[in-house]
Amino acid sequence: MSNITASMVKELREVSGAGMMDCKNALNENNGDMDAAVDWLRTKGLAKAAKKSGRVAAEGLVGVASNGTTGSVVEVNSETDFVARNDVFQTMVAQISTLASTISGSHDDLLAAEFPGAGKSVHDHVQEMVGTIGENMNVRRSQTLSVSEGVVASYVHSPVTDGLGKIGVLVALESSGDSEKLQALGKQLAMHVAATSPLAATADELDPEEVERERAVLIAEAKESGKPDEIIGKMVEGRIRKFYEEVVLESQVFVIDGETRVSKVLESAAGDVGGAVKLKGFVRFELGQGVDKGEEADFAAEVAAAVSGN
Repeated sequence: MSNITASMVKELREVSGAGMMDCKNALNENNGDMDAAVDWLRTKGLAKAAKKSGRVAAEGLVGVASNGTTGSVVEVNSETDFVARNDVFQTMVAQISTLASTISGSHDDLLAAEFPGAGKSVHDHVQEMVGTIGENMNVRRSQTLSVSEGVVASYVHSPVTDGLGKIGVLVALESSGDSEKLQALGKQLAMHVAATSPLAATADELDPEEVERERAVLIAEAKESGKPDEIIGKMVEGRIRKFYEEVVLESQVFVIDGETRVSKVLESAAGDVGGAVKLKGFVRFELGQGVDKGEEADFAAEVAAAVSGN
């Protein structure tokens, strides 16, 4: 049997787009013959990923999983919403989000973790599913929240099934109070986050660059009024305070009652749950947010060409 080196496996992965173990098996089965290994992968349906990898994957699903003090949210993209409605795809996303809640590491750690029952990594399993389903797919991002005491509550907006939808939110609340009441509060806050899309949980966590960018815009607008600099300064500071109220979660008006600041909601909740409640963080994933969809027209043209036979 030919000696299969790591560089050979790497080369075949680059050529075929197949997973590492699949490439290694292909080379072993074909005594190190690269061309034969590519053909072998193609016959197994494992080399399709390479042809699909240039396609824009901006559809798909956001999956959320929470279990008491830990929760995770993942975004798994596909090319079309049709695939997102596929039971096989939905099951895969649900399994990945559940797996993510057990991994205390980075997104790369999740991709490298073994997919349940597959005997290969999450990354390699998804690449294999590209060949099976026939569309480019990728696990775009993931994030996990946890608290030592309290709850991590979750919410999925317009779910297609349990834990899967277009917008997924986690809210971490630290408290020694009643967990059921904390879960109820956390879900309401998660619904609020889904609706308002805050930039930060607290004022201290807001990106200084975001604040300075907003300040620069407000100064430019205020100068158009022709008022003196000292008046402009007061105008800008007032609008900056308004900006904080719009984008900082604790400063926002709670959408559930339309009048109370979230910070006051948390303070008031202490008596109900039986302990002080602290907002430890939140995560909001919206499907396709920030994805460059510039290639969509090319994909549509490719489909049209295929239908016309050109």
